Amino acid sequence: MEQAYHVPVLLDSSIEHLNLGDGSGTWMDATFGGGGHSRIILQNLNSEGILVSFDQDPDAVKNTINDDRFTLVEANFRYAKQFLSLNGVKKTKGILADLGVSSHQFDTADRGFSLRMDGPLDMRMNHESGISAADYLSECTWEELMVVLRMYGEVKRPDRVARAIVSARENRPITTTGELVNILSKMAPGGRENKFYAQIFQALRIEINDELSALRELLEQATDLLEQGGRLVVISYHSLEDRLVKHFMRSGNFEDEIEQDIKGRVLAPFKPVVRKAICASAEEVLLNPRARSARLRVAERTDFLLKSC
Repeated sequence: MEQAYHVPVLLDSSIEHLNLGDGSGTWMDATFGGGGHSRIILQNLNSEGILVSFDQDPDAVKNTINDDRFTLVEANFRYAKQFLSLNGVKKTKGILADLGVSSHQFDTADRGFSLRMDGPLDMRMNHESGISAADYLSECTWEELMVVLRMYGEVKRPDRVARAIVSARENRPITTTGELVNILSKMAPGGRENKFYAQIFQALRIEINDELSALRELLEQATDLLEQGGRLVVISYHSLEDRLVKHFMRSGNFEDEIEQDIKGRVLAPFKPVVRKAICASAEEVLLNPRARSARLRVAERTDFLLKSC
């Protein structure tokens, strides 16, 4: 099922840096997906080890693992602290998050994530809740859409793109990915059409799923959920995510404002384990092209503010 659903990215590096040790304690996979990372984690846990995984996509349930040490929570990882607290888990020894869209979501036309296939303009990670991208485009003002395109897609001339989309919907609703691409094709720069379309799709997907807010909440919760020495391993796929992760791991805040004591020691809840982000090898990218944009960062929980958590 995993091979068909999703090929896990940077699998060996992420498991290695999670530092599973003797396999005891409680661990967390924030993005279960096809279960590739979770299965390898379980293989390295002892009989007393526990793994709690989260995924908001109802389709991910099909990949659940039959193991008494494993629990799959059908919810967004932004609710991790709430769930773990309700179930008596105060601390974890490691948290892994592989962000972004799964192969299954990209390859299923009905999900509306892909440029390659025409399908309903949905884009919801959980297609059973919230509003679709089609609904959003039917309701938003051009000013709201412009901000989304600029902030989340880093689109050049977002005002022009937003006005074109809003103008097109006056003639007929935009309900499929193909219809949206057709509207955008009139503005796409020659030779860079797919990159242009991808920026628009990314911006809409982030807005529809509130992705960056959820990531901020996960990172902040990791401060409370990880025991001293515990590892936070995050794989991101675009600069907006990677910037948040890098800043938080380095300074403990999203503005990257580093605080130091009188001896020059950084006062932050995390210490980066690797100086630069780890990228996929050429061999992995050849086997799995979606690994091309992946960036893996690792940090370790310090003793800063640990007593107050």
